[in-house]
Amino acid sequence: MSLIERRKSVTVNVGGVQVGGCNPIVVQSMTNTDTADALATANQIIDLAKAGSELVRITVNTKEAAAKVAEIVARVREAGFNTPIVGDFHYNGHILLSEYKDCARALAKYRINPGNVGAGKHHDDNFRRMIEVAIENDKPVRIGVNWGSLDQALLTRMMDENSKSAQPRDARDVTFDAICTSAIQSAQLAEEMGLPRNKIILSAKVSGVQDLIVVYRDLAKRGNYALHLGLTEAGMGTKGIVASTAGLSVLLQEGIGDTIRVSLTPAPGGDRTEEVIVAQQILQSLEVRSFTPQVTACPGCGRTTSTLFQEMADDIGKYLRRQMPLWRGQYPGVADLKVAVMGCVVNGPGESKHANIGISLPGTGETPRAPVFVDGKLTTTLKGETIVPEFISILNDYVAKKYSDQN
Repeated sequence: MSLIERRKSVTVNVGGVQVGGCNPIVVQSMTNTDTADALATANQIIDLAKAGSELVRITVNTKEAAAKVAEIVARVREAGFNTPIVGDFHYNGHILLSEYKDCARALAKYRINPGNVGAGKHHDDNFRRMIEVAIENDKPVRIGVNWGSLDQALLTRMMDENSKSAQPRDARDVTFDAICTSAIQSAQLAEEMGLPRNKIILSAKVSGVQDLIVVYRDLAKRGNYALHLGLTEAGMGTKGIVASTAGLSVLLQEGIGDTIRVSLTPAPGGDRTEEVIVAQQILQSLEVRSFTPQVTACPGCGRTTSTLFQEMADDIGKYLRRQMPLWRGQYPGVADLKVAVMGCVVNGPGESKHANIGISLPGTGETPRAPVFVDGKLTTTLKGETIVPEFISILNDYVAKKYSDQN
């Protein structure tokens, strides 16, 4: 049970997934396939769903893409996945949602960027049309402001007003104010048009960690709308993971946020599901949710020049993640399991005792014996070339006994 007290927000039903209120924080992701390629897009949605993405967003930017949405959703459902699929619209969303009614019906939610719906009179007209379609189809919307595509008319007006003020604010502060104002005013406009608040999720994306924290703290104060968190461009690899973790963790610890996405730039040919795993790990590290058993492993030192414990920790982690789709339904509560794979006798026995099940492998030059601890008690000592499969067998027996008893 998390010690974090969540900010109170309205609950939004997105295709059967409850976002906001007292519901668990939802992990979501987005495809990077050409949506007009229905097979590739459906397959990536399935991969993301298998990894644990609870919502998946797809780009709907052309008539060809819109025409394939219903087929994509059907393929995903035929594969046995009920994951809600969200449509991401920019510039021509009012046209696509109006002309492709199967697309509008098939999607679980529409993402609208108020900075990209048109200028002048067209802004409100196009925005209104998208809201009308949402109401007609009983769909929620995410009003997603992005500082890279902020409503320039609004920003210019606020900058002009600021310049005439007796005590002008820094341009950065005005920009952040404009981001939040765009989100709130757009939400209020949607409500005036007839879309209820429990059909609205807000986001205000920026790419800097400190900027993200400032913007969302302000946005959270302005209303009880459900909030989607994430850096708009987190970056690649370590940079993207660290930046996302730093920004989201601060906000989540303050109770801000109802659904999150870690927007990692994948390496060429990289696995898109990485962003789902990182998002899950952020929530699990904060003890907000549990998704998969956690493996504690020491970093290694001069006492552990053998790579056995590293290989074993990696193998066990991958094994647990592979088993979770089966275990999740078979063994309720197994996601809370804690496993320790330690490299030597210094901290190994102690860490192993703190885990549900742990093993302390021999360090360099130490006696080739690996004590195994179950619920804090030494139960056996493994030796020889079969340490890894024997430990996995003990792990499987433990899971079957402990979590079957909870049924």
